[in-house]
Amino acid sequence: MNMGLLSCVVPLLLCGAAPLEAAPAKSSYLPGTGRFWHITDLHLDPTYHLTPDPTKVCFSSKGVPATNPGVFGDFLCDSPYRLIQSAFDHMATLTKPDDFIIWTGDSPPHVPAGELSTDLVVQVIENMTETIRQHFPNIAVYPALGNHDYWPQDQMPTSTNAVYRAAAELWRPWLQNEALLTLSQGFIFWVCPRPSGGFYSQLVKPGLRVVSLNTILYYGPNKVTENMTDPAGQFQWLEKTLQKAARSLEKVFIIAHVPVGYLPSARHTTAVREKHNERLVSIFRKHSDVIAGHFYGHTHRDSIMVLLDQQGKPVNSLFVSPAVTPIKSLLQPYSNNPALRMYLYDTEDFSMQDIWQYFLNLTEANERQSAAWRREYVLREAFGLADLKPLSLLKLGLSFVEQSTAFDSYFKHYMVDYDSSVTCGGACKTSQVCAMLYLDQLAYSRCVEKGGRGGIHLRGHFLNISHEKGLRVSKLSRL
Repeated sequence: MNMGLLSCVVPLLLCGAAPLEAAPAKSSYLPGTGRFWHITDLHLDPTYHLTPDPTKVCFSSKGVPATNPGVFGDFLCDSPYRLIQSAFDHMATLTKPDDFIIWTGDSPPHVPAGELSTDLVVQVIENMTETIRQHFPNIAVYPALGNHDYWPQDQMPTSTNAVYRAAAELWRPWLQNEALLTLSQGFIFWVCPRPSGGFYSQLVKPGLRVVSLNTILYYGPNKVTENMTDPAGQFQWLEKTLQKAARSLEKVFIIAHVPVGYLPSARHTTAVREKHNERLVSIFRKHSDVIAGHFYGHTHRDSIMVLLDQQGKPVNSLFVSPAVTPIKSLLQPYSNNPALRMYLYDTEDFSMQDIWQYFLNLTEANERQSAAWRREYVLREAFGLADLKPLSLLKLGLSFVEQSTAFDSYFKHYMVDYDSSVTCGGACKTSQVCAMLYLDQLAYSRCVEKGGRGGIHLRGHFLNISHEKGLRVSKLSRL
């Protein structure tokens, strides 16, 4: 395979103009409302091209024939550049001067490690960084590293390396010196040799700080850190950073690639290692009064979590944004349409107020050869919420079992409107609800156990969930 295309800056491509769509603004939505955007899992595949041989459309399909390729991609492939640019083109029409962007990682494609190298990974990150900067030259961007943003993928070390140094240099226009130091050289309180971890914090505005974690250090496939208690000293650094934020009367947005908690699509499976997940949950509970929200990527799907303290009180709201890339494996029953989103927050206490989720119907875009990005949902309107504070999300999760229509809508959004014939009930629904409401091992296990016997007891609430086959697919036209 020739991955030489990765070493070139992909030329800008002109996409069909999408119709402008109203976005919430301070003057027309809610007084005292701020906004920021979340982009994640771009996964550029520069080898994507239309060809009569469906096995040669993209290297990210790993030889599996593309099913319905078009100019904006295919569900068995990572993103062509034209798809990524169409997303940013649409986003740029809606962006306001006071907005900022969080970017939670994964720029390179899903290809075997032998097809890439450190230089190629850095070149892809550089390509995506420059593309973002071209579209949003005056907007602050706060990135986080993903598990594919290293070579070999997943194996992020605890020492200074070429990727950490390159990321710091590429992101220098967005980050201040202290953030660049911890990103590239590690926890500054350590003595030599100094661990390095690809994480940082930075003040966004008075009273609001972004803490960008490198959760790849806790990711199961990362063999480099599997026996470490506190890889790169990030846990210690995180606690010190949150303590300092509290003393400074700041609120914190946690951003990272791999989320905390349990995967909603897999039973008893944490996104990071279970031991590190327990440590994160403990830290987040301890400092929950400082943390105003959590924002993750990695799963490619759209999901919500709420962190409960040890007494069952909801203390933090957590959000996992769906991916720009539409890729899935051949055996997966569903994928996601390309997506990006905007958050609204209260400018006084920085609590979360709403989500405006945007998506591209990939099949339709390919048929029309025009990228008509549009709004998929507004979260408060979709579920009748007053806000996105932890108590509201707890009530929402509890309501899903009682109200099958509400959960069906949630699961449709989980797939980013991929295929309404794919439904989730029984054990599938139990997994989704338990992952949403319980982030620690003991509470999650109890939730799943009760669900498997016909119901879940949640802090005095009884959720009537039948134990039956979960995922039901009446038609899968895209397989």
